[in-house]
Amino acid sequence: MEQGNVHALEGVSFDLRAGRTLGIVGESGCGKSVTARSILRIIDRPGRITGGRILLDPGTPQEVDLAALDPESARMRAVRGGRVGLIFQEPMTALSVHYTVGNQIIEAVRQHSDISKAEARNRAIELLREVGIPRPETRIDAYPFELSGGLRQRVGIAMALAGDPDILIADEPTTALDVTTQAQILALLRRLQAEKRIALMLITHDMGVIAEMTDEVAVMYLGRVVEYAPVAALFAAPRHPYTRALLRAVPSVLAAPRQRLATIGGAVPHPGARPAGCAFHPRCAEVIPGRCTAEMPPAIPPGIAGASCFLDVPA
Repeated sequence: MEQGNVHALEGVSFDLRAGRTLGIVGESGCGKSVTARSILRIIDRPGRITGGRILLDPGTPQEVDLAALDPESARMRAVRGGRVGLIFQEPMTALSVHYTVGNQIIEAVRQHSDISKAEARNRAIELLREVGIPRPETRIDAYPFELSGGLRQRVGIAMALAGDPDILIADEPTTALDVTTQAQILALLRRLQAEKRIALMLITHDMGVIAEMTDEVAVMYLGRVVEYAPVAALFAAPRHPYTRALLRAVPSVLAAPRQRLATIGGAVPHPGARPAGCAFHPRCAEVIPGRCTAEMPPAIPPGIAGASCFLDVPA
């Protein structure tokens, strides 16, 4: 049934800088993965971008607005997997079961470089070695089902690096992995970023990962950035009630035994049933009746630390 336009994202703004890590955090359904897919123009139909800009190389003669490009154009395909790499969030299903991991990496390499298949195979072996896969000369001919979850995720990282990207988007890269493997994957991402000066965008719902990995944090709720801050400032003095609620819900080794975890009442609304005023107000313990329920708080200016909340804005 036709229901008109439903905005999955609205007022999302942030910067990605070389050698820095931006964390995107929020509950499921807040728009984190849609943000990543919008940058690469791989939104599932009938979804589309209706406004805004996605600037690559801003302020330079090479500046290009990705939002203005045809998703199927040669220029966009050169950016997708070339200048910008994406690590998908589910290592168990992100790879095709019908092809060896080598075939899939070789295809990604040849998509963005004019080299022979033999040269691409050597490059794929080099990438597998770079991401810490043992015996890459034999593992390159393995099928995904022959590899553990951790090795599959490393293959996914190798594919994302195949085009030698300037920007790497990691969409929940530790999902479904055990804690030891999670730590290894995060250490790998940190090492690769330091070596290659990659701008890393790390999407997660794990505040511990945010604290360990990121330089700046954008907190999202229902398709909108509600707080943006350096990571130390966010944990020391969160400015939005939603951020404070997320931090209260983090388990602590210092908590009393058998103490119940704090929860956020209710659930993230459907974008088609967005509440009037501040979208978080039905779940907010600090709601201002008559204001939060009727007015939308101002958006956070790009690159400026702050919160989209009336409690953070001078009257």
